[in-house]
Amino acid sequence: MSKCQHCIVRRFNSFNSLTKEELIRISSCKTTRKIKKGETLFEEGERINGIYCIKEGVCKISKMSENGRNQILNLLKHGDLLGQRSLVSDEVSNLKAVALNDMKVCFIPKEEILSDLEKNPDFTLSILKDMATSLKIADNVIVDMAQKTVKQRLAEVLLKLNTIFHNKNEDVINLKLSREEIANLIGTATESAIRLLSEFKKKNIIEFKGKNIAILNKVELEKIVQGF
Repeated sequence: MSKCQHCIVRRFNSFNSLTKEELIRISSCKTTRKIKKGETLFEEGERINGIYCIKEGVCKISKMSENGRNQILNLLKHGDLLGQRSLVSDEVSNLKAVALNDMKVCFIPKEEILSDLEKNPDFTLSILKDMATSLKIADNVIVDMAQKTVKQRLAEVLLKLNTIFHNKNEDVINLKLSREEIANLIGTATESAIRLLSEFKKKNIIEFKGKNIAILNKVELEKIVQGF
């Protein structure tokens, strides 16, 4: 088991605000899990009672709507944290987390984090900023659903995926998403997502390389996002 004070991943999240002594203590009480692709980290309605830190892999954070559609709100990768709200609220989770590929995560129990929140203001502020960012992302999803067309949303998602998961060597989005998952990211039916992806391909905006997508014309995608 790797030690938190030596973990490179913590440089990307709130744990970077902890002291060496705090990291050593947390390292002694954490548990590490391997999550297979498609497996669930936690369900809607489940009590998390701690924080997950992603060491490897990517997971999708989703919410089931009243009409039974699974809306993906965010994609989290190595260095990201899950479950911060469990630290300040006793409510059950209103979201679901599922591995998009094989993952390795560390879990730190809530009771081990609370003392650090009380004693380390830098850590507390960092956690609050992280939660604020998550809320902003959720707000943006709501606004996009109301104000942007499906075509605009798809173009925007492709650009974001390319920014976060771009593989320079192969020049592709290095994240395999099913057509259904893409549809759930942009809030539409799978058939609509397939039709729009085919349209983008015919216009040489994107191309498919196996199960990966390559962006051929970022400028055109940006125009679509702007409504042109």
